[in-house]
Amino acid sequence: MITPPYLKKGDTVAIVATARKNLDDNLKPAVDLLKSWGLNVIIGSTIGLDNNQLAGTDEQRAADFQQQMDNPNVKMIWCVKGGYGTVRIIDLLDFTKFKKNPKWLVGFSDVTALHNHLNTMGYKSIHGIMPVTVARATLQAVETMRTALFGEKLKYEVQPFKMNRTGKATGALVGGNLSILYSLFGSPSAIDCSDKILFIEDLDEYLYHIDRMMMNLKRNGCLESIKGILVGSMTTMKDNDIPWGKNAIEIIDDVTKKYNIPVLYNFPAGHIRDNRALILGNKVTVDVNDQLCTVIFE
Repeated sequence: MITPPYLKKGDTVAIVATARKNLDDNLKPAVDLLKSWGLNVIIGSTIGLDNNQLAGTDEQRAADFQQQMDNPNVKMIWCVKGGYGTVRIIDLLDFTKFKKNPKWLVGFSDVTALHNHLNTMGYKSIHGIMPVTVARATLQAVETMRTALFGEKLKYEVQPFKMNRTGKATGALVGGNLSILYSLFGSPSAIDCSDKILFIEDLDEYLYHIDRMMMNLKRNGCLESIKGILVGSMTTMKDNDIPWGKNAIEIIDDVTKKYNIPVLYNFPAGHIRDNRALILGNKVTVDVNDQLCTVIFE
């Protein structure tokens, strides 16, 4: 996997919208944060555009992203928020200049579509906080993003959880939002799960949807070929009038229990304030045990 150049003081970051519109005057915390790190900021042309739910048309969002990819002075593209719509612009993008001048893509949720697409191309990216979540993010979430972007050592310690499955495994980290992963299977942007560590998280889904998506991962051969799983937040799950009978963690456990791989639950990443940064595509070693679980990035 190719690692884009780590950031240094004086570099430029572009904030763009790839999906849902951002009309509010809410970027000051993010801009102040970047400036405190010694970085310069470009606000993309999609910020403030209004096309129903989306930040402008597909062509406008693609053009803004393309401009930032092609600008050699931009070292990081930071997606302002998630929602839905990123997948609509992927096929409009030309990655020719990106391959010659790779840069960091940062975001989570719907940005998983771009993370997975870049992974299939052989490039690392960062699953982490976005500009609209800076103000409510924990200090740890903010600091881990800085650590990842500036090339410092990234390591996590997580308390054991009763449903964890113990074990140790090493592999490249892939994944992101489960709903987006599920939607990409069968497309050119689908990740190769072979010998990988899979990270998943989700928000506001019906519990039977979680089961359906996990069964899709199983039937696609993804769970057969991975080396381990990190499960982030499963936030504000919903149920039907007739209950499904299991919560999200129990569903994941039920589908994955036949595989002899470590599974770490309650990893601090996803749609929560403590959304720690993950370098997707990076080799990690996961050690799940009864004392203190660790995730170490090489």
